[in-house]
Amino acid sequence: MLNVQSLPVRQLQTLVENRTTFTADSSALSLFETHEEAGAVHLRFDKPVLASMIQGRKVMHLRDRPGFNFLPGESVLLPPDELMVIDFPDARPGSATKCLALEVDPAEINKVLDGMNERRPRSDGKDWKREHNNFHFTNDPGITQLLQRLVYLYAEKHPARDLFVGMSLRELLIRLLEAESREQHLLDPNNLATSQPITAAVSYILNHLDDKLTIASLSRLACMSESGFHRAFKNEMGISPVDFINAERIKLARRLLQYESLSIQEIALQAGFNSASYFTRMFKRQFGISPARFQAQAS
Repeated sequence: MLNVQSLPVRQLQTLVENRTTFTADSSALSLFETHEEAGAVHLRFDKPVLASMIQGRKVMHLRDRPGFNFLPGESVLLPPDELMVIDFPDARPGSATKCLALEVDPAEINKVLDGMNERRPRSDGKDWKREHNNFHFTNDPGITQLLQRLVYLYAEKHPARDLFVGMSLRELLIRLLEAESREQHLLDPNNLATSQPITAAVSYILNHLDDKLTIASLSRLACMSESGFHRAFKNEMGISPVDFINAERIKLARRLLQYESLSIQEIALQAGFNSASYFTRMFKRQFGISPARFQAQAS
């Protein structure tokens, strides 16, 4: 979970979406705080924006999907001028709902895309590109660490701050592109499974999260050697097969915690973890809270 205590917050001007903004070359970081219950609050940005929840709960309404809970540990990547209609059902004095918004100059995104296509081409032969749909996802540890680093850098009064922000921003953009590419594989992997070996492996993983999954069996499915499969998978998906399996198990467990009345032990087993204690350690490492506490907050 992100910690924003280092950010100096401006004096409270409004109880709904009180905004403090920090600027750097090619980007701006805003902290939004809401201190009372509110509904149908409209918000949009004129540049691409990454919004990340810090504390509390929002119900987000976007053009291409019904309203959904937006919780700490989650982000949404939006194109320019995308309207967000937001409800704040849980905001209270002393228990504010908090969210970060990182706006990025499109030219900076294009530079990163050009560099990716030149130096790290995709294994399927397609170009890296920014999709223009709304991308809602759970932060992986790499993205969380970079967001935390950017919070620190924006708050720091270092003479080279813009350079530091720029370097971390470029790494964040690369990781977001990789995450978006993974999402494309997850949207309908079964349709592509016969034509793309990595997608076939992804499809198998998603359908067998509660089974024992090994690199040996996945590489046989993809008709590759283990080392070749590992390289191809990491190049295409941005993370290793083992990290991908663990990430998908955590995502499944998180959904079960939100929407099913099951014990932590039952959820751990359904998500493919051998023990509830190991699952609890992994969940807390990624989100900063225990599964039991997350389940209580989401209910």
